Amino acid sequence: MTLEADVNDLWRRSEQGLSADQTTADDEAVLDDFLAALEAGEVRAAEKTGSDVTSWEANAWVKRGILLNFGLRETEGRSYGDVTYYDVLPLRETADLGERGTRNTPDGTAIRRGAYLGSDCIMMSPSFVNVGAYVGDGTLVDSCDTVGSCAQIGANVKLGANTLIGGVLEPVEDAPVVIEDDVSLGAGCRVTSGFRIGEHSIVGENTLLTPRIPVYDLVEEEVIFGHLPANRRAFTRMVESSVSDHDLFEGGAYKPAVVATDVEDETLEATQREEALRE
Repeated sequence: MTLEADVNDLWRRSEQGLSADQTTADDEAVLDDFLAALEAGEVRAAEKTGSDVTSWEANAWVKRGILLNFGLRETEGRSYGDVTYYDVLPLRETADLGERGTRNTPDGTAIRRGAYLGSDCIMMSPSFVNVGAYVGDGTLVDSCDTVGSCAQIGANVKLGANTLIGGVLEPVEDAPVVIEDDVSLGAGCRVTSGFRIGEHSIVGENTLLTPRIPVYDLVEEEVIFGHLPANRRAFTRMVESSVSDHDLFEGGAYKPAVVATDVEDETLEATQREEALRE
């Protein structure tokens, strides 16, 4: 059987009541082989099926394998330096990273089992990469960054300090957060709930990207949700809210929105951006 077939069979049995204290040595071998495949980059939680950033699709069986590693393992006491912690998964072994030129600085970089880091990556402390995440070659995970479960980060990406990349585990059909190649996120950005960022985009600091917040794409002159197209420069602005007329909001109420311009176009004045938003 293939690894996918083994995982799907184990998932079926877990739905029928299989628990952690009932697993066999063969079951545990499937769980371990699956984590090893994730760490080697042989399987991924999502794959791009077309040319556009919206074409990413979840690999449901991979997300099932991650959930099985939580449901069919016992919580154990584990050590991280001088700290004892309790979890179903240990941290990832990192001996292979140095061979590929990837660095993880001491005192606080944590990589959970089942995470993939490419060649020539940099993880600054403190930072955390969760199970199922994929971090491409040459990417920087800066101080105080979190890369959530199943997040797909491309090559040569810069995650500014204190950036949060949200995790998406359930439902298994939902695609995780995707950040394509050559993207730069400013410090303090938040990317959540399966939002996708197209390649070569630059996102200003403290920008929140989530499917619930509209993106005003001034390049194509449209409002979009859930993704930022490729080759955009994006930043947060405030636009008038539907509750502005309420008596409690003297002077009006506003909500965040994201403005996207051409990444190479630095000539658009702030007043022009405001006019575009209000039209």
